Amino acid sequence: MIIDGRNADARQVDETNLLGRRAGLLNRRSFLAGSAVGLGALGLGGCATSDGMSLAEAAKLYGPVPEEKFPIPAADISKVDPKYFRRTVRYETKEAPGTIIVDPGNYYVYRVEGDGNATRYGANVGRDGFRWNGDAYVGRKSEWPTWTPPKEMIKRQPEAAKYARGMPGGLDNPLGARTLHLYQNGAYTLYTIYASSDPETIGSGITSGCVGLLSQDMIHLYSQTPVKTKVVVLPA
Repeated sequence: MIIDGRNADARQVDETNLLGRRAGLLNRRSFLAGSAVGLGALGLGGCATSDGMSLAEAAKLYGPVPEEKFPIPAADISKVDPKYFRRTVRYETKEAPGTIIVDPGNYYVYRVEGDGNATRYGANVGRDGFRWNGDAYVGRKSEWPTWTPPKEMIKRQPEAAKYARGMPGGLDNPLGARTLHLYQNGAYTLYTIYASSDPETIGSGITSGCVGLLSQDMIHLYSQTPVKTKVVVLPA
């Protein structure tokens, strides 16, 4: 695994890109919550994406999750390239079933299912200069975790000081609904796989080395991932 001084402040997510979006995020909530209904009203149920999934199926897959502690609105799938929608694919690997494989060069995360298959998720990944590769494991798991900005970020962005003691879990928290914290040799790497509320980031490099999945995808992956699960991050 490659970790150097450039990543010293890589605390969970790329703070500049993700915290900066929060002001506009609330204004989008009502639209996002209604996106699944809107697709049906437009009569798009028979239209298929280039990846073989109908828009109606995608709208259902990424629909609202009202039973959560903080109800999650539907993702605006119009902002996601259909190739990043969750699906089962052929994926040959020697890794054991359950292993998570991150392919940052193609913006995918795979969960190995066995028999040559894997569940594939679209992702956002580290931006240039902050990508890393190697083996890690899930050291702990968090639902609606607290996010604490690092001192380095507060120094650069004084407005983040109000969260110096931690931002409580919620829809505006950069870590989202679920987080897998990645460890090596018993030590927290500061890297995570987290739930993103920003569909437009899927398929891009924006973070300080963390990996984000759409909230609905992250909940799906999280539910099948026990602590100690192996995580392999491929070279970009």
